[in-house]
Amino acid sequence: MSIRSTVKAIIVNDGKILLNRCRDDKFGDYFSLPGGGQNQYETLHEAVVRECLEETGYAVKPVRFAALCETIFTNEDFRKSNPNHTHRIYHVFICELCDSEKATPTEKDIMQVSSEWVDISAVSSAKNLRLFPTAVGDNIQSILDGTSPVFLGSNYKE
Repeated sequence: MSIRSTVKAIIVNDGKILLNRCRDDKFGDYFSLPGGGQNQYETLHEAVVRECLEETGYAVKPVRFAALCETIFTNEDFRKSNPNHTHRIYHVFICELCDSEKATPTEKDIMQVSSEWVDISAVSSAKNLRLFPTAVGDNIQSILDGTSPVFLGSNYKE
């Protein structure tokens, strides 16, 4: 097993946040922040810029480090079949668009259906809008309002 260092971007523009709409058999429909795994020898800033461009087509600039959380998967079958993905550290950055031009995404996540601009109030008060990782979704407004990075804890997941 290895620990996977990942990045996530909170991109806000005109009162909306950019989210990836996703769908799979286990969770159904949900949203995820753009981002993904950090490559070897790649800085966290380089990773968040690359992942956003790949998944959404938008060029971004990291403005500040905002939050850290981790997920540890406990399901033994998942651990055996995905040994490099069972312990994830999420580094969450507030990012801004470099410009409003959007390129064609080149590498969407396997469960990603689309990228959508969603009203921030719908995300921060949503009962039906599921945003993963859950620790980020549950604290999105305080992350946006904060001025210092916050540790969102450790989450064990089946």
